[in-house]
Order: sequence, then structure tokens, then C-alpha cells
Amino acid sequence: MANHTYRVSEIVGTSTESINDAINNGIRRASTTLRHVSWFEVTQVRGQIEDGAVAHYQVGMKIGFRIED
Repeated sequence: MANHTYRVSEIVGTSTESINDAINNGIRRASTTLRHVSWFEVTQVRGQIEDGAVAHYQVGMKIGFRIED
């Protein structure tokens, strides 16, 4: 197995449906512009409240992607 070096970017995924959807939306979008996306770490969870209910989820993440050789 070869040694790899990774770079980390911080992103925020959003969704009106759920935290899980916010994570998946962020990863899906990051994967369209970054190659070799390998892992993520959730660093923040927050949301917007409207009329006493959650209206929007925001999930801060670190995304790790492998630097090409």
C-alpha cells in the first residue's frame, strides 16, 4: 500500500430536509470540483428556525482529498 498525502478543505452542506441530507449535499457538490475525495469530518451542526420549527440545516465539514502523485 502506497503512502498518500491529503489536503483538507472546509465546506458547509445545506438542506431543508435533514442533517444527513446536508452532509450528502455537501459531499456530492465537493466531489464535482475536487478529485480523490476520501473522507469527511463533521465539525459543526446548526440551523435556521422559522415559526418554531427547523427550516434549514447547515453542517460544517472538513473534506479530505488525496493529492495526486
